[in-house]
Amino acid sequence: MKTTPLHPDFGVEVHGLDLKSVTAEDGYPELRRLFDRHSLLLFRDQPLNDAEHLRLGNLFGPIENRTENPGDRLSAVSNKAAEGGVTAADDLHTLNLIANQLWHTDSTFLPVPALANLLQARVVSSTGGETEFVSTRAGFKRLPRETQERLRRTSFHHDYKTSRGDIAEELTTLDIIQKWPEQHWRALWPNPETGEEALYIASHVYAVEGMDRAEARAWVKDLIAAMTPPEAIYTHAWRPGDMIIWDERATLHRGRPWPYKEERTLASICVTARDVDGLQAVRV
Repeated sequence: MKTTPLHPDFGVEVHGLDLKSVTAEDGYPELRRLFDRHSLLLFRDQPLNDAEHLRLGNLFGPIENRTENPGDRLSAVSNKAAEGGVTAADDLHTLNLIANQLWHTDSTFLPVPALANLLQARVVSSTGGETEFVSTRAGFKRLPRETQERLRRTSFHHDYKTSRGDIAEELTTLDIIQKWPEQHWRALWPNPETGEEALYIASHVYAVEGMDRAEARAWVKDLIAAMTPPEAIYTHAWRPGDMIIWDERATLHRGRPWPYKEERTLASICVTARDVDGLQAVRV
């Protein structure tokens, strides 16, 4: 597969591959090697329907489901209202989307975290709405050695309500936000294929084992800032049909604002991590 680098730290655009044609035997093994090596893969002009999107996700592993509906495994990251139009900028649904503009890793608040997200652009806004990414593998390597050693002994407590409460306290009352109890993960997630360590952190972190709560949140804020200086960021301006697959173990990402009177719809599939993905290494 031909690739073009997206950023000096991580990420490649993959050329000349129709994702509809990828099977477990043909295409996926090479995709997985690229995924483990580069952490983020971009594919242009991939108009997959829901079934094709789900089939591709299943190649990476079991697909995450956060709802009670066993068939509801593809999530619309969208401000489109069920009755038509879009939700207001101050609506709780929109505010929940705005919370995604905090640097985060998906699903750290779930009992089993995510390996990957497969995100496809369906409807894009006239301006804004980009998604920004950084490599926490490269970011970890840039930290002072004493901080690296400290992180090897550190574990973080994650709670969905933490990031949502930072945007609007009312968000923490939503059933989907309250549904998940806090989770506890090690601060580093080594890749079992490459052996490289990555900082496993998110805006969902509310406590650090063995630290005062206020001190812990300040340190987490400093660590995220260390991962996300401007020069470390890859900013993706979406076009309809774009597909990005990224490694949740080794990246942070955030959305960017857009004109909230316009629809912005992305289709997301999160794949649940397994032991083969190094899950045991991040368990406390």
